[in-house]
Amino acid sequence: MSSLKFLPRRSEERGNADHGWLKTFHTFSFAIYQDHKNELYGPLRVINEDRVAPRTGFGTHSHREFEIFSYVVAGELEHKDSMGNTEVLKRGDLQMTSAGTGISHSEKAHGSAEVHFLQIWSLPDTSRLTPKYYTRHFTDAEKKNTWVRIVAPVGKESVLDTREGSGPAPVHSALTLYATLADKGQKLEQPLKGKKGYVHVVQTSGYNTGKATGATVRVGGTRSSEELELKEGDGAYITLDQAGTFVLENIGDKTAEVLLFDLE
Repeated sequence: MSSLKFLPRRSEERGNADHGWLKTFHTFSFAIYQDHKNELYGPLRVINEDRVAPRTGFGTHSHREFEIFSYVVAGELEHKDSMGNTEVLKRGDLQMTSAGTGISHSEKAHGSAEVHFLQIWSLPDTSRLTPKYYTRHFTDAEKKNTWVRIVAPVGKESVLDTREGSGPAPVHSALTLYATLADKGQKLEQPLKGKKGYVHVVQTSGYNTGKATGATVRVGGTRSSEELELKEGDGAYITLDQAGTFVLENIGDKTAEVLLFDLE
């Protein structure tokens, strides 16, 4: 019998900072926030939940080796990079940069509204990759009350190594990312094949550095008696003794936007 075990990562326990132009949360150690208990989980290195003020943002800076993807929740994100890519990303867009041997890029709020997005970094299993850029789009309708695979390893079914296209964006690590918009009362299952997982409830109701509020879900497993209640901004580490099925149930009165990582 497979058993899923959960360790909560509460929203108010995340690193956070308000720089005026940027309001940010860090699930893992990042910049001046250092927490040796939350530094890396499998290939997953960064989950930053960022809100950037209009017409401001991250100026040109460099990366190498990491694969970096941006999941846009609200507003518009302007991306420019040293590979010649210029793009404005909107809700539903996923942008992934495989930094490889090195790239430079900037990310700024486009237009008159704040942009809310999650910046996620993974460690590739191959070093010195050729830098590449990918975009994908997943509508709210596609994600409504079902799990949609939005990032997956290169070579897996329906994973195209093309700049644009259907299906998940490709990564060079044992990381698969699913997204859903779960309505009140909905119960969703997703098999997990890795030895680890992570679940994050997006903070869609507004910036809140205190105890989590808003959309509420219960997470567990089909063959596990262990359950955990999560609200917006909360997350949880998942461990599996063998492949099992993750279960999410929306027990609140608001639609929950949730990301689920399947990790080796």
